[in-house]
Amino acid sequence: MERTLAIIKPDAVARGKIGEIIRRFEKAGLRISALKMVHLDKRQAEEFYHVHRARPFFDSLTTFMASGPVAVLVLEGETAISTLRAIMGATDPARASPGTIRRDLGTSIEQNTVHGSDSPESAAFEVPYFFQGPETFDYVRVDRHKGGDGPSS
Repeated sequence: MERTLAIIKPDAVARGKIGEIIRRFEKAGLRISALKMVHLDKRQAEEFYHVHRARPFFDSLTTFMASGPVAVLVLEGETAISTLRAIMGATDPARASPGTIRRDLGTSIEQNTVHGSDSPESAAFEVPYFFQGPETFDYVRVDRHKGGDGPSS
């Protein structure tokens, strides 16, 4: 079972898109094993995005990521990383495929609603940045399609 980190960025949180984005994660077959909201400060955002430190967008990205609360999730699945990357879409919403989260909900390259680990190595750093062992949960996901979403009688 592969694990990956997803962040619902401040722009999506502020626009009330958390539920819609989580629905898309689950619809794609990803299981949520951890979920919480945090408000990164500038230093935390810089630490998290340290791999982009030399890039020209580093300061604006970290300022943006510290501008409001974010929802962070650990997602699991057989191919969690590639599944998440596919449903997120390209970094630039204008270039993302129709039906992807970034195409449908993003407004710019920076304010593109979601972040997702891009490799097993990234996930290995990113997941424990936000979550320790007892904060993640293992459970069996049951998909019921008969008679709605509730328990069957």
